Amino acid sequence: MAKILIVDDSPTEAHVIEQILVQDGHEAIKATSGEDGLAMAISELPNLIVMDVVMPGMNGFKATRKINRNASTKSIPIVMVTTKDQDTDMEWGLRQGASKYMTKPVDPSQFRDTINTLLKSAAG
Repeated sequence: MAKILIVDDSPTEAHVIEQILVQDGHEAIKATSGEDGLAMAISELPNLIVMDVVMPGMNGFKATRKINRNASTKSIPIVMVTTKDQDTDMEWGLRQGASKYMTKPVDPSQFRDTINTLLKSAAG
């Protein structure tokens, strides 16, 4: 189905998200930092990106902003999935260019619905 980039420094969280995506038939590729996520977004051009916020080095807010300002990656939907659950965090994430903002732990059903909706709208 779709190629989805997971950007998360937590192997456990990345694995949980990867399992949901693979069960739905998607190809999951992973990066463990904002810098690697940005590089992979440019080189792989995934259909969608799942972005953590709290990571060493470049955080997810900055990586999202850079992806959205890059001509080749700006149309890729980004779902922020993070432990940062304040309204101001969500507002800031959406301002950086995230299509959706979800808090950990993700509800698998809600996560699937969000991914499928964004993939459909990006495709058509």
